[in-house]
Amino acid sequence: MIETSNSDNIEESEVHEECGVFGAYDFDGNDVATTIYYGLFALQHRGQESCGIAVSDTEGPKGIVNSRKDMGLASEVFDAESLEKLKGNIGVGHVRYSTAGSSCRENAQPLVLNYVKGTLALAHNGNLINAPELRDELSYTGAIFQTTIDSEVIAYYIARERLKTSSVEAAVANAMKKIKGAYSLVVMSPRKLIAARDVFGFKPLSIGKRDNAYFVSSETCAFSAIGAEFVRDVLPGEIVTITPDGISSDTSGCINKCARCIFEYIYFARPDSYIDGVGVYSSRIMAGRILAKTHPVEADIVVGVPESGNVAALGYSMESGIPYGIAFMKNSYVGRTFIKPKQSQRETSVKIKLNVLKDAVNGKRVIMIDDSIVRGTTSARIVKMLKDAGATEVHVRISSPPFLHPCYFGTDIPSDDQLIAHDHTVDQICKYIGADSLGYLDVTRLSELIDGKTDYCDACFTGNYPIEPPTEDIRGEYEK
Repeated sequence: MIETSNSDNIEESEVHEECGVFGAYDFDGNDVATTIYYGLFALQHRGQESCGIAVSDTEGPKGIVNSRKDMGLASEVFDAESLEKLKGNIGVGHVRYSTAGSSCRENAQPLVLNYVKGTLALAHNGNLINAPELRDELSYTGAIFQTTIDSEVIAYYIARERLKTSSVEAAVANAMKKIKGAYSLVVMSPRKLIAARDVFGFKPLSIGKRDNAYFVSSETCAFSAIGAEFVRDVLPGEIVTITPDGISSDTSGCINKCARCIFEYIYFARPDSYIDGVGVYSSRIMAGRILAKTHPVEADIVVGVPESGNVAALGYSMESGIPYGIAFMKNSYVGRTFIKPKQSQRETSVKIKLNVLKDAVNGKRVIMIDDSIVRGTTSARIVKMLKDAGATEVHVRISSPPFLHPCYFGTDIPSDDQLIAHDHTVDQICKYIGADSLGYLDVTRLSELIDGKTDYCDACFTGNYPIEPPTEDIRGEYEK
């Protein structure tokens, strides 16, 4: 029997990414705020807590940065009038979901620093594992922090290193020698747009181009949204500097050892994105095909839990020959203004966001594909919804291996005592969620999702961290 812990009372048990970043530099002098807004709109799935845009005019006086950031979705924070006020042909944008640092306006990005050399605006996706030590080091030399996020530590180090170097990109390179963990950065200086990725490449980052403008984005889907073409990925450990003279690259920090997050392909990224040359759509199709081979079952219909489960369900259907169907209607308009029900009405929140199409499942044996099971509470509610709608059997298939360990690199996979798979068998979990059978993706098959490449991070499944993890959970450390 699985006991219900306090963690079961947590409203959301899905896994969330931390952030999405976007940068733009228009060499013709056109304003970029609206383009950044559409880029963030395409990256909204990576974070719905807050967003922001900071822009500057490279032809105007140095040190003038116009910015706006607030809590909520991009469509809630910005409108035509606010975007019109953001004048500038270079800029950075950010959407956020917090894993380290509380959810408040002060922690929204981009961060804008005014210092002796001018200004910096920075957007960061990821999580540093040595941020507490670096923060203490800076504090003892007089730094005063305005936020509780590790991104401010990065910004401080870049600003300090800039006092000792001849260029901002050199300052970024020096700062990267100090910080450890996962980070994809977009930095705006008065005349340059800089993109940098940690040496393991945990988080994606790519470059795009449209006419005489260049862009940097967490995902390539944002380039499609603004009519830009994909140029290339930023290499792990690389620093890319974009100016009107062109793109320059510093690869001296590259170590030719990659640990891209495998969960980007399973869940985080949009299906129309490509990460390091691999299509997310094809990855999820492959996950579904593998599940059909390794965990077959007789059924009448295969359905996916929106959104990431849909493509994997299609792959399962293709391999098994069982018809693919749509069983859920997702409410896409639930943003920060959604009023969460009381604890006694927790189930209502799932039903508000996800409704079952009774005609699709009534009287049928259903295979339900989802991307993961964290605590098990949401899965249990969804299985119950299907059975309440008349499904005679519900066979759950998960397009990832069981979560056994926390993530310290920008994903909010919680501590192991909150992970249902950490101390329960598959049969126990199956019984808890009310399914007729349960099957996970085999961890040994993960490389097949990315064309046989082996340079990925699967620590949340295996505990094999590519770098030594903290001895204790540091996420949210600054609020203690």
